[in-house]
Amino acid sequence: MPFKGYVEISIENCKGCNLCVIHCPTDCLALNTSDTNSYGLHYAYLTDEDKCIACQNCSVICPDAAITVYKKVE
Repeated sequence: MPFKGYVEISIENCKGCNLCVIHCPTDCLALNTSDTNSYGLHYAYLTDEDKCIACQNCSVICPDAAITVYKKVE
């Protein structure tokens, strides 16, 4: 059974490359197209915490190490 997880994204380190969104098997990440960080870049965010299975695909693929995945203890 997959774990439940939580994704923490550093908005300032995210450059909006969209790789995490593409590689998320549960589609719980999206690119925020209505807001930008202090560098003027769109950033990824967690859309549905309940869908996250803590697979860590997003944190592994992120070229800027902007994502940390935590496994929830139940």
